[in-house]
Amino acid sequence: MTISTKTFEYADGDTNCVGYLAWDESIVRAKPGILVNHAWSGRDDFAESVTVQMAANGYVGIALDNYGAGARPETVDDKMALMGPLKEDRAALLKRLTAGYKAAAALDMVDETAMAAIGFCFGGLCTLDMARAGLDLKAAVSYHGLLDAPDLKGGKIVADILACHGWDDPMAPPDHVITFGEEMVAAGCDWTLMTFGNTQHAFMVPDANDADLGLKYNKTAAAQSWAATYDLLRKHFELHGVDSAEGTA
Repeated sequence: MTISTKTFEYADGDTNCVGYLAWDESIVRAKPGILVNHAWSGRDDFAESVTVQMAANGYVGIALDNYGAGARPETVDDKMALMGPLKEDRAALLKRLTAGYKAAAALDMVDETAMAAIGFCFGGLCTLDMARAGLDLKAAVSYHGLLDAPDLKGGKIVADILACHGWDDPMAPPDHVITFGEEMVAAGCDWTLMTFGNTQHAFMVPDANDADLGLKYNKTAAAQSWAATYDLLRKHFELHGVDSAEGTA
């Protein structure tokens, strides 16, 4: 296994975005692409590490740059200054996400018919909005994501949705969870909700530890979420590249 990484640029109108790729060069055929939607800190080291993790499992990891210009805000105020406008203008956010999706689908090492998306916090919202818009994703996984739906006309959800959620998440309280479930039922899609007790926001991020904001890593919840994620990806991609008629790769 030879994991390679590099940045790649794409555009959303006048906004230049800088994504990050990770792939195993020993696999020569096009592979399923897993889009990674970053949290409010931007396309940071954690998002990049997840793309490497995806590559190590036989996929192409593609961290999108949903803020543009490769921005990595450090303070809470700076993070809110970048996330807030996109959170409020979901049409603009969807345009940015669609640009990233199309750029990823056009990559030579990616099979555009075999794509999925995962995302953390704000990135969970991004992932769910991609699915809500009807983008051709086999799976969409939200981890401690913001769950409120945009006021937009959606497409038919074709993705198999998994939402991993901490019950004590102050940014998506129980009433948001119930509303999200009702939305999924109305959409008639395949969806699964994993809810963890005694678990707050950012439970997937190892260095999350801010009691004032309700951010706390939870090793058990993270491990169970990753296990469910890989089960879902195997469900859709385990036979990728196999000729069903001959049983050969």
